[in-house]
Amino acid sequence: MGAIEACRTAALGGHVEHCADCGLVRQAYNSCRNRHCPKCQGLARADWLDARQADLLPAPYFHVVFTVPAPVAQIAFQNKAVVYAILFKAAAETLRTIGADPRHLGAELGVVAVLHTWGQTLGHHPHVHCVVPGGGPSRDGERWIACRPGFFLPVRVLSKLYRRLFLESLQAAFGADRLRFFGDLAGLATPAAFARRLAQMRQIDWVVYAKPPFGGPEQVLAYLGRYTHRVAIANSRLASLEAGQVAFRWKDYRHHDKTKLMTLTADEFIRRFLLHALPDGFHRIRHYGLLANGHRLAKLALCRRLLAAPAPAAPARAPDYRERYRQLTGRALDICPCCGGLMRSFGGLRPSRRAWPDTS
Repeated sequence: MGAIEACRTAALGGHVEHCADCGLVRQAYNSCRNRHCPKCQGLARADWLDARQADLLPAPYFHVVFTVPAPVAQIAFQNKAVVYAILFKAAAETLRTIGADPRHLGAELGVVAVLHTWGQTLGHHPHVHCVVPGGGPSRDGERWIACRPGFFLPVRVLSKLYRRLFLESLQAAFGADRLRFFGDLAGLATPAAFARRLAQMRQIDWVVYAKPPFGGPEQVLAYLGRYTHRVAIANSRLASLEAGQVAFRWKDYRHHDKTKLMTLTADEFIRRFLLHALPDGFHRIRHYGLLANGHRLAKLALCRRLLAAPAPAAPARAPDYRERYRQLTGRALDICPCCGGLMRSFGGLRPSRRAWPDTS
Protein backbone atom coordinates (compact mmCIF):
# COMPACT_ATOMS: atom_id res chain seq x y z
CA MET A 1 0.00 0.00 0.00
CA GLY A 2 2.95 2.30 0.61
CA ALA A 3 4.12 1.77 -2.98
CA ILE A 4 0.66 2.49 -4.39
CA GLU A 5 0.27 5.63 -2.29
CA ALA A 6 3.69 6.91 -3.38
CA CYS A 7 3.10 6.09 -7.06
CA ARG A 8 3.61 9.10 -9.34
CA THR A 9 4.28 11.47 -6.44
CA ALA A 10 7.36 13.39 -5.29
CA ALA A 11 8.26 10.46 -3.04
CA LEU A 12 9.59 8.51 -6.05
CA GLY A 13 11.22 11.39 -7.89
CA GLY A 14 10.87 12.09 -11.59
CA HIS A 15 11.74 14.84 -14.06
CA VAL A 16 10.60 18.26 -15.26
CA GLU A 17 9.25 18.70 -18.78
CA HIS A 18 8.85 21.87 -20.85
CA CYS A 19 6.85 22.62 -24.00
CA ALA A 20 8.82 24.79 -26.41
CA ASP A 21 5.64 25.98 -28.17
CA CYS A 22 3.37 27.21 -25.37
CA GLY A 23 5.77 27.28 -22.44
CA LEU A 24 3.92 24.74 -20.28
CA VAL A 25 6.09 23.31 -17.51
CA ARG A 26 5.04 20.14 -15.70
CA GLN A 27 6.53 17.69 -13.24
CA ALA A 28 6.36 14.04 -14.26
CA TYR A 29 6.81 11.67 -11.33
CA ASN A 30 7.97 8.07 -11.51
CA SER A 31 5.71 5.04 -11.21
CA CYS A 32 6.00 2.54 -8.35
CA ARG A 33 5.88 -0.43 -10.79
CA ASN A 34 4.27 -2.57 -8.12
CA ARG A 35 2.29 -5.36 -9.77
CA HIS A 36 -0.69 -4.67 -7.50
CA CYS A 37 -0.89 -0.99 -8.50
CA PRO A 38 -3.84 -0.22 -10.80
CA LYS A 39 -1.94 2.68 -12.38
CA CYS A 40 1.20 0.75 -13.34
CA GLN A 41 -0.10 -2.22 -15.30
CA GLY A 42 -1.20 -0.61 -18.58
CA LEU A 43 2.14 -0.89 -20.38
CA ALA A 44 2.93 -4.30 -18.86
CA ARG A 45 -0.42 -5.60 -20.08
CA ALA A 46 0.04 -4.20 -23.58
CA ASP A 47 3.59 -5.56 -23.79
CA TRP A 48 2.49 -9.04 -22.67
CA LEU A 49 -0.39 -9.12 -25.15
CA ASP A 50 1.90 -8.01 -27.95
CA ALA A 51 4.19 -10.94 -27.21
CA ARG A 52 1.22 -13.35 -27.10
CA GLN A 53 0.07 -12.27 -30.56
CA ALA A 54 2.58 -14.70 -32.06
CA ASP A 55 1.05 -17.61 -30.11
CA LEU A 56 -2.43 -17.39 -31.63
CA LEU A 57 -3.57 -20.23 -33.86
CA PRO A 58 -6.31 -20.18 -36.54
CA ALA A 59 -8.65 -22.22 -34.35
CA PRO A 60 -11.60 -21.52 -32.03
CA TYR A 61 -10.63 -20.67 -28.45
CA PHE A 62 -12.57 -21.60 -25.34
CA HIS A 63 -12.73 -20.01 -21.90
CA VAL A 64 -12.86 -22.44 -18.95
CA VAL A 65 -13.13 -21.30 -15.32
CA PHE A 66 -12.15 -23.47 -12.36
CA THR A 67 -13.49 -22.38 -8.96
CA VAL A 68 -13.18 -23.75 -5.42
CA PRO A 69 -15.94 -24.10 -2.78
CA ALA A 70 -15.98 -21.75 0.22
CA PRO A 71 -14.32 -24.20 2.68
CA VAL A 72 -11.34 -24.51 0.33
CA ALA A 73 -11.19 -20.74 -0.16
CA GLN A 74 -10.83 -20.35 3.62
CA ILE A 75 -7.85 -22.70 3.65
CA ALA A 76 -6.41 -20.96 0.60
CA PHE A 77 -6.52 -17.56 2.30
CA GLN A 78 -4.27 -18.80 5.11
CA ASN A 79 -2.00 -20.75 2.73
CA LYS A 80 -1.94 -18.66 -0.44
CA ALA A 81 1.25 -19.85 -2.13
CA VAL A 82 0.56 -23.55 -1.53
CA VAL A 83 -3.15 -23.68 -2.35
CA TYR A 84 -3.03 -21.26 -5.29
CA ALA A 85 -0.30 -23.44 -6.83
CA ILE A 86 -2.50 -26.51 -6.30
CA LEU A 87 -5.37 -24.69 -8.02
CA PHE A 88 -3.19 -23.99 -11.08
CA LYS A 89 -1.84 -27.53 -11.25
CA ALA A 90 -5.20 -29.25 -10.80
CA ALA A 91 -6.94 -27.09 -13.42
CA ALA A 92 -4.20 -27.56 -16.05
CA GLU A 93 -3.83 -31.29 -15.40
CA THR A 94 -7.60 -31.74 -15.66
CA LEU A 95 -7.78 -30.05 -19.05
CA ARG A 96 -4.76 -31.91 -20.41
CA THR A 97 -5.91 -35.31 -19.12
CA ILE A 98 -9.47 -35.08 -20.43
CA GLY A 99 -8.27 -33.49 -23.66
CA ALA A 100 -5.83 -36.34 -24.28
CA ASP A 101 -8.51 -38.99 -23.65
CA PRO A 102 -9.63 -40.43 -27.04
CA ARG A 103 -13.18 -40.71 -25.69
CA HIS A 104 -13.38 -36.92 -25.52
CA LEU A 105 -10.78 -35.38 -27.86
CA GLY A 106 -7.51 -37.30 -28.01
CA ALA A 107 -5.30 -34.26 -28.55
CA GLU A 108 -2.54 -32.38 -26.76
CA LEU A 109 -3.93 -29.10 -25.46
CA GLY A 110 -2.34 -25.75 -24.71
CA VAL A 111 -3.50 -23.69 -21.74
CA VAL A 112 -3.00 -20.07 -20.67
CA ALA A 113 -4.13 -19.87 -17.03
CA VAL A 114 -4.68 -16.65 -15.08
CA LEU A 115 -5.35 -16.58 -11.33
CA HIS A 116 -8.09 -14.35 -9.94
CA THR A 117 -8.83 -14.18 -6.23
CA TRP A 118 -11.70 -11.68 -6.19
CA GLY A 119 -15.35 -11.27 -7.02
CA GLN A 120 -17.14 -8.11 -8.10
CA THR A 121 -17.50 -6.89 -4.50
CA LEU A 122 -13.79 -7.62 -3.74
CA GLY A 123 -14.48 -10.65 -1.54
CA HIS A 124 -12.00 -13.53 -1.49
CA HIS A 125 -13.03 -15.85 -4.32
CA PRO A 126 -10.04 -17.73 -5.80
CA HIS A 127 -10.51 -19.15 -9.28
CA VAL A 128 -8.49 -19.72 -12.45
CA HIS A 129 -9.44 -18.48 -15.93
CA CYS A 130 -8.10 -20.76 -18.68
CA VAL A 131 -8.00 -19.87 -22.37
CA VAL A 132 -7.59 -23.01 -24.50
CA PRO A 133 -7.51 -23.57 -28.28
CA GLY A 134 -10.28 -25.92 -29.33
CA GLY A 135 -8.04 -28.71 -30.52
CA GLY A 136 -4.44 -29.85 -30.73
CA PRO A 137 -1.98 -32.26 -32.31
CA SER A 138 -2.70 -35.98 -32.16
CA ARG A 139 -0.50 -38.16 -29.97
CA ASP A 140 1.76 -39.05 -32.92
CA GLY A 141 1.89 -35.42 -34.06
CA GLU A 142 0.67 -36.27 -37.55
CA ARG A 143 -2.72 -34.52 -37.62
CA TRP A 144 -4.71 -31.76 -35.99
CA ILE A 145 -7.71 -32.90 -33.96
CA ALA A 146 -10.43 -30.28 -33.57
CA CYS A 147 -13.24 -30.33 -31.05
CA ARG A 148 -16.86 -30.37 -32.14
CA PRO A 149 -18.20 -27.00 -33.33
CA GLY A 150 -19.28 -24.94 -30.34
CA PHE A 151 -18.44 -27.68 -27.80
CA PHE A 152 -15.15 -28.19 -26.01
CA LEU A 153 -15.10 -30.79 -23.22
CA PRO A 154 -17.87 -32.08 -20.88
CA VAL A 155 -17.88 -29.91 -17.76
CA ARG A 156 -19.18 -32.66 -15.46
CA VAL A 157 -16.24 -34.88 -16.39
CA LEU A 158 -13.87 -31.95 -15.90
CA SER A 159 -15.41 -31.11 -12.52
CA LYS A 160 -15.08 -34.61 -11.06
CA LEU A 161 -11.45 -35.07 -12.10
CA TYR A 162 -10.56 -31.54 -10.98
CA ARG A 163 -12.04 -32.16 -7.51
CA ARG A 164 -10.14 -35.42 -7.12
CA LEU A 165 -6.81 -33.98 -8.28
CA PHE A 166 -7.18 -30.90 -6.10
CA LEU A 167 -8.06 -32.80 -2.92
CA GLU A 168 -5.27 -35.34 -3.50
CA SER A 169 -2.75 -32.49 -3.75
CA LEU A 170 -4.25 -30.77 -0.71
CA GLN A 171 -3.93 -34.01 1.30
CA ALA A 172 -0.32 -34.36 0.16
CA ALA A 173 0.44 -30.79 1.23
CA PHE A 174 -1.04 -31.48 4.67
CA GLY A 175 0.97 -34.68 4.98
CA ALA A 176 4.14 -32.77 4.10
CA ASP A 177 3.37 -30.20 6.85
CA ARG A 178 3.06 -27.38 4.30
CA LEU A 179 -0.30 -26.06 5.52
CA ARG A 180 -0.88 -23.74 8.48
CA PHE A 181 -4.19 -23.01 10.22
CA PHE A 182 -5.14 -20.04 12.39
CA GLY A 183 -8.20 -18.58 14.08
CA ASP A 184 -11.42 -20.36 13.18
CA LEU A 185 -9.46 -22.97 11.21
CA ALA A 186 -6.99 -23.85 13.97
CA GLY A 187 -8.82 -27.13 14.66
CA LEU A 188 -7.91 -28.44 11.19
CA ALA A 189 -4.30 -28.87 12.25
CA THR A 190 -5.07 -32.37 13.58
CA PRO A 191 -5.10 -35.21 11.01
CA ALA A 192 -8.55 -36.43 12.07
CA ALA A 193 -10.18 -33.00 11.71
CA PHE A 194 -8.51 -32.38 8.37
CA ALA A 195 -9.64 -35.79 7.08
CA ARG A 196 -13.23 -34.96 8.06
CA ARG A 197 -13.00 -31.64 6.20
CA LEU A 198 -11.69 -33.39 3.08
CA ALA A 199 -14.55 -35.91 3.27
CA GLN A 200 -17.04 -33.05 3.38
CA MET A 201 -15.44 -31.37 0.38
CA ARG A 202 -15.66 -34.59 -1.63
CA GLN A 203 -19.44 -34.38 -1.30
CA ILE A 204 -19.63 -30.82 -2.68
CA ASP A 205 -20.08 -30.06 -6.38
CA TRP A 206 -17.02 -28.21 -7.64
CA VAL A 207 -17.97 -25.72 -10.33
CA VAL A 208 -16.17 -25.78 -13.68
CA TYR A 209 -17.65 -23.42 -16.23
CA ALA A 210 -16.92 -23.55 -19.98
CA LYS A 211 -18.03 -20.51 -21.93
CA PRO A 212 -18.88 -20.50 -25.65
CA PRO A 213 -15.95 -20.10 -28.05
CA PHE A 214 -14.52 -16.69 -28.81
CA GLY A 215 -15.36 -15.08 -32.13
CA GLY A 216 -11.74 -15.08 -33.29
CA PRO A 217 -8.12 -14.53 -32.26
CA GLU A 218 -8.69 -10.79 -31.85
CA GLN A 219 -11.37 -11.45 -29.23
CA VAL A 220 -8.99 -13.78 -27.41
CA LEU A 221 -6.44 -11.00 -26.99
CA ALA A 222 -9.10 -8.45 -26.07
CA TYR A 223 -10.41 -10.79 -23.40
CA LEU A 224 -6.99 -11.63 -22.00
CA GLY A 225 -6.23 -7.93 -21.76
CA ARG A 226 -9.02 -7.55 -19.21
CA TYR A 227 -7.73 -10.34 -16.97
CA THR A 228 -3.94 -10.63 -17.05
CA HIS A 229 -2.61 -7.50 -15.34
CA ARG A 230 -5.32 -6.38 -12.94
CA VAL A 231 -5.74 -6.86 -9.22
CA ALA A 232 -9.14 -6.64 -7.52
CA ILE A 233 -10.47 -3.45 -9.11
CA ALA A 234 -9.69 -0.94 -11.86
CA ASN A 235 -9.70 2.80 -11.26
CA SER A 236 -12.54 3.12 -13.77
CA ARG A 237 -14.92 1.39 -11.34
CA LEU A 238 -14.32 3.89 -8.54
CA ALA A 239 -17.22 6.32 -8.26
CA SER A 240 -16.43 8.57 -5.29
CA LEU A 241 -14.52 9.11 -2.03
CA GLU A 242 -16.46 11.30 0.38
CA ALA A 243 -16.36 11.56 4.18
CA GLY A 244 -14.26 8.41 4.48
CA GLN A 245 -16.64 6.36 2.29
CA VAL A 246 -15.57 4.72 -0.97
CA ALA A 247 -18.23 4.03 -3.60
CA PHE A 248 -17.57 1.74 -6.54
CA ARG A 249 -19.57 0.08 -9.31
CA TRP A 250 -20.07 -3.69 -9.49
CA LYS A 251 -22.04 -6.12 -11.64
CA ASP A 252 -24.66 -8.31 -10.01
CA TYR A 253 -24.40 -11.50 -12.08
CA ARG A 254 -27.43 -12.98 -10.32
CA HIS A 255 -29.62 -10.18 -11.64
CA HIS A 256 -28.76 -10.11 -15.34
CA ASP A 257 -25.38 -8.35 -14.87
CA LYS A 258 -27.09 -5.27 -13.50
CA THR A 259 -24.62 -2.55 -12.52
CA LYS A 260 -24.96 -1.48 -8.90
CA LEU A 261 -23.15 0.86 -6.52
CA MET A 262 -21.51 -0.38 -3.32
CA THR A 263 -20.28 1.95 -0.58
CA LEU A 264 -17.68 0.88 2.00
CA THR A 265 -15.69 2.67 4.64
CA ALA A 266 -12.18 3.48 3.46
CA ASP A 267 -10.72 1.01 5.96
CA GLU A 268 -12.97 -1.80 4.75
CA PHE A 269 -12.24 -0.99 1.11
CA ILE A 270 -8.48 -1.16 1.75
CA ARG A 271 -8.91 -4.39 3.73
CA ARG A 272 -10.75 -6.02 0.85
CA PHE A 273 -8.16 -4.82 -1.64
CA LEU A 274 -5.34 -6.29 0.45
CA LEU A 275 -7.06 -9.68 0.53
CA HIS A 276 -5.70 -10.11 -3.00
CA ALA A 277 -2.05 -9.24 -2.46
CA LEU A 278 -0.06 -12.18 -3.82
CA PRO A 279 2.88 -13.88 -2.10
CA ASP A 280 6.27 -12.53 -3.18
CA GLY A 281 7.44 -14.09 -6.43
CA PHE A 282 4.16 -15.90 -7.11
CA HIS A 283 3.32 -16.08 -10.84
CA ARG A 284 -0.35 -15.43 -11.54
CA ILE A 285 -0.08 -16.16 -15.30
CA ARG A 286 1.06 -19.65 -16.29
CA HIS A 287 1.30 -21.69 -19.49
CA TYR A 288 0.80 -25.43 -19.85
CA GLY A 289 0.78 -28.16 -22.47
CA LEU A 290 1.85 -27.14 -25.92
CA LEU A 291 2.05 -23.52 -24.70
CA ALA A 292 4.52 -24.31 -21.87
CA ASN A 293 7.58 -22.08 -22.06
CA GLY A 294 10.09 -24.91 -22.54
CA HIS A 295 8.81 -26.04 -25.95
CA ARG A 296 6.27 -23.41 -27.01
CA LEU A 297 7.99 -22.36 -30.24
CA ALA A 298 8.47 -25.92 -31.49
CA LYS A 299 4.93 -26.99 -30.57
CA LEU A 300 3.34 -23.92 -32.18
CA ALA A 301 5.36 -24.53 -35.35
CA LEU A 302 3.98 -28.10 -35.42
CA CYS A 303 0.41 -26.82 -34.93
CA ARG A 304 0.74 -24.34 -37.78
CA ARG A 305 2.11 -27.04 -40.06
CA LEU A 306 -0.84 -29.31 -39.25
CA LEU A 307 -3.26 -26.40 -39.77
CA ALA A 308 -1.48 -25.25 -42.96
CA ALA A 309 -1.18 -21.79 -41.38
CA PRO A 310 1.68 -19.37 -42.08
CA ALA A 311 4.04 -18.30 -39.32
CA PRO A 312 3.19 -14.87 -37.88
CA ALA A 313 5.38 -11.91 -38.71
CA ALA A 314 7.66 -10.78 -35.89
CA PRO A 315 6.33 -7.53 -34.37
CA ALA A 316 8.44 -4.42 -34.89
CA ARG A 317 9.56 -3.20 -31.49
CA ALA A 318 10.46 0.44 -30.94
CA PRO A 319 13.75 0.78 -28.99
CA ASP A 320 12.77 4.04 -27.29
CA TYR A 321 10.51 3.76 -24.20
CA ARG A 322 8.26 6.67 -25.21
CA GLU A 323 7.80 5.34 -28.73
CA ARG A 324 7.21 1.85 -27.35
CA TYR A 325 4.52 3.24 -25.05
CA ARG A 326 2.88 5.04 -27.99
CA GLN A 327 3.06 1.87 -30.12
CA LEU A 328 1.41 -0.33 -27.50
CA THR A 329 -1.13 1.98 -25.89
CA GLY A 330 -1.89 4.55 -28.60
CA ARG A 331 -1.08 7.36 -26.13
CA ALA A 332 1.88 9.72 -26.31
CA LEU A 333 3.90 10.73 -23.26
CA ASP A 334 5.75 13.58 -24.95
CA ILE A 335 2.83 15.55 -26.41
CA CYS A 336 1.79 18.78 -24.69
CA PRO A 337 -1.79 18.50 -23.38
CA CYS A 338 -2.39 22.21 -24.04
CA CYS A 339 -1.15 22.83 -27.57
CA GLY A 340 -0.02 19.47 -28.93
CA GLY A 341 3.61 20.54 -29.05
CA LEU A 342 6.60 18.45 -28.05
CA MET A 343 7.43 18.12 -24.36
CA ARG A 344 11.14 17.95 -23.58
CA SER A 345 12.79 16.89 -20.33
CA PHE A 346 15.27 19.38 -18.89
CA GLY A 347 15.98 18.18 -15.36
CA GLY A 348 15.54 15.38 -12.87
CA LEU A 349 13.70 15.36 -9.54
CA ARG A 350 15.24 13.40 -6.70
CA PRO A 351 13.01 11.19 -4.56
CA SER A 352 11.71 13.02 -1.54
CA ARG A 353 11.72 10.95 1.65
CA ARG A 354 9.56 13.61 3.31
CA ALA A 355 6.85 12.85 0.75
CA TRP A 356 6.96 9.09 1.40
CA PRO A 357 3.71 7.86 3.03
CA ASP A 358 3.80 7.34 6.79
CA THR A 359 3.23 3.62 7.34
CA SER A 360 3.68 3.65 11.10
